[in-house]
Amino acid sequence: MVFTEGTIIMHNNAFNKKRKDIIDQVKKRDTSVHDFKTYIPIGNASKKLKLWSTQSIDLIYLTSRKKQNQIDQIRDVLIKYNFPKGKLLFRKQNEEYKDVVEKETPDVLIEDNCESMGGKKEMAITHVRLLIKNKIKSIPIREFEGIDHLPEKVEDLFYI
Repeated sequence: MVFTEGTIIMHNNAFNKKRKDIIDQVKKRDTSVHDFKTYIPIGNASKKLKLWSTQSIDLIYLTSRKKQNQIDQIRDVLIKYNFPKGKLLFRKQNEEYKDVVEKETPDVLIEDNCESMGGKKEMAITHVRLLIKNKIKSIPIREFEGIDHLPEKVEDLFYI
């Protein structure tokens, strides 16, 4: 399971900006932050996920969006930038991220550290029940840093 916004895609005004400046844009509510249809990949996220998708995995995306039109915009961005096929999950009414993660119980959860939104307390894995959390390899990455630095072999994710 890979979180979308902040982990593999970002608002378009973040292009070519330093990470610190991107976080400031989010905190200051730059207009492009809520223009989901114009989101762009972070680094070579699409290429990395394509590589992983050839290694017998079921790819699951998790978006922060809850409204159907915004979910569709995120899906369109993933398609536009050739991200590999995978389920796109979202929180339904009265659900939290932990509920979605607990329902799916992925082997691996890659999500950003939510620095612009309040940090670890905002991460999905933080609130997952311990019994389930122990079954998930959590890989937190720095927000807007992308996944390019992660291993090419999916099995190597378990050794991070």
